[in-house]
Amino acid sequence: MTHLMLGMLAETFLHPGTGQTDGAIDLRVARESVTRHPFIPGSGMKGALKAHFRDRPPAAWQPDDLANVFGLEDRAGGVLISDARLLLLPVRSLSAPYLWLTCPLILERLLRDRSRCGFEAQPLFAALKALVIPGPGEVLINDVARHDRIFLEDRLFSVAGAVPPDAVRAFGALFHDDAALTARRLSRQLCIVSDDDFAWAADNALPVAAHNVLAEGTKASRNLWYEENLPPDTLLYATLSARGGGDAVFKTLRRAVVDDAACAWLRIGANETTGLGWVGCRWLAKGAAA
Repeated sequence: MTHLMLGMLAETFLHPGTGQTDGAIDLRVARESVTRHPFIPGSGMKGALKAHFRDRPPAAWQPDDLANVFGLEDRAGGVLISDARLLLLPVRSLSAPYLWLTCPLILERLLRDRSRCGFEAQPLFAALKALVIPGPGEVLINDVARHDRIFLEDRLFSVAGAVPPDAVRAFGALFHDDAALTARRLSRQLCIVSDDDFAWAADNALPVAAHNVLAEGTKASRNLWYEENLPPDTLLYATLSARGGGDAVFKTLRRAVVDDAACAWLRIGANETTGLGWVGCRWLAKGAAA
């Protein structure tokens, strides 16, 4: 078993930041430079996992396991940890409390990553081949009987068809066990829009929070800034693989996260002291049902 796939459902706001100012927003989330999709860099994923196991090692974890898995300053670890890619983005709607947004590009990426990691890819491949690609201003949603048009944020979309069931199942497999009731809403709240419309939403529909530093005693503002976050119920995924010759080390990690259920919850990103950063994890090993 040399591959793992990690699904992460945000339980709180997340701020995988870049530390950069961009226009009116002082602190943006990290984004892919080409697609502008938010993501969590692999270095952040590695740091979060390393901190988790340093603070809460599983019973079978040996003293050298942390260094063997994650490496040291002068030695690479035995596990390759990818960026965490965006799968589902919650957006506001007049048709529901929120709707989960995705696009054909994200489905293609998920298909390729599943195939590379040895997971069953044929059902998702067949769903993508049969997919009615939505055009600009169009959306695929299963609740077609109730809607012929829906609002996403402040934009009106026309319903062009339904979401393939295999696409719904592929996303649902990455929800953690405690979110089973949440996953039941997926079939009626999942929307597929065009790649361009998704890019617009990913760039413009993220919540922005104001933060302030107040002077002691006077409560006068000393520093006001605006920070962008990923909202709760955002779904992301990452892949983990054995580095060349590191199969034994990878099995140590796999045993810790899958067999011992030692990593059901993670804290990722900035501002964890203010409650941000909690994600629920679903670990899938090659050959598992997904």
